[in-house]
Amino acid sequence: KTKDNWNCFNHIIWRNVLYYTAIHIAAIYGGYLVFTSAKILTTLFAIFLYHISIFGVTAGIHRLWSHRAYKASLPLRIILGIFSTIAYQGTIYEWAREHRAHHKYSETDADCVNSKRGFFFAHCGWLMCAPHPAVADHGDKIDSSDMLADPVVAIQRRHYKPAAIILCFVMPSVVPMYLWSETFCNAFFVCVWLRYILALNACWLVNSVAHMWGYKPYDVSIGPTDNSPISALVLGEGFHNFHHTFPWDYSTSEWGWKCNVTTLILDQLATIGWVYDRRYATRDLIEKRKTRTGPKAHTFIHQDIGVIWNC
Repeated sequence: KTKDNWNCFNHIIWRNVLYYTAIHIAAIYGGYLVFTSAKILTTLFAIFLYHISIFGVTAGIHRLWSHRAYKASLPLRIILGIFSTIAYQGTIYEWAREHRAHHKYSETDADCVNSKRGFFFAHCGWLMCAPHPAVADHGDKIDSSDMLADPVVAIQRRHYKPAAIILCFVMPSVVPMYLWSETFCNAFFVCVWLRYILALNACWLVNSVAHMWGYKPYDVSIGPTDNSPISALVLGEGFHNFHHTFPWDYSTSEWGWKCNVTTLILDQLATIGWVYDRRYATRDLIEKRKTRTGPKAHTFIHQDIGVIWNC
């Protein structure tokens, strides 16, 4: 059963609605400052933070800790832990635990980002209401003990709030002010809120757009799709039909470095021993799966999502 009479509009958390509305307004103002008063170095620094924070999510929380798709040296795990904290999307443990549940119960009531409830819910609406009871019931059954065995995950979880305040908010504001004499207002709204909201929405697009529009070359029976533009925005996470078919593949794609900066970097780090034991789907396995569950040709799938507010 993918949907019952539960409706998110009956479970709205208004303080969350106000919070996400306010920070999006702050981001819009940050965008205005980019074109009116912010220094070019400030904008470039925001772009840099955008990319390393997303890399912390894609290479770290997602491929390493959620799926154990490869192994990483301690220095790299520390760096990925720092980058993922800059992203401020929750602790590694919480994010990965929810993501494992998302894969196991994809597009059912136990999936916290269930795209069957509409685009808005899958994109960000799920953060503005209490979760369906099945999310907690089934989420408690997910084994996450392996993550807490990693000291990086355990330490980040223990000290997450102060670390996030420093890395996501204080550091991006202070660096431009002291290194190139930027104003606090420009640094705060451009490097904190604009950068943060753009990164958040880029990651959210994987849950919304990449579960609704795109190609399904590997399994036409599931909702996730391959979407190259989304993949480019989130450093390689947009090949979602492949990923949900082969979730343990470290590259999340059969196309190597195409629209996949995360895989490019991981492959380079493998040459110095920081990345090893990369798991991947063989060509033979991919072709057999495409023959069994994929279409005869790569055709564009438009999934009817009904009313956009169908929560």
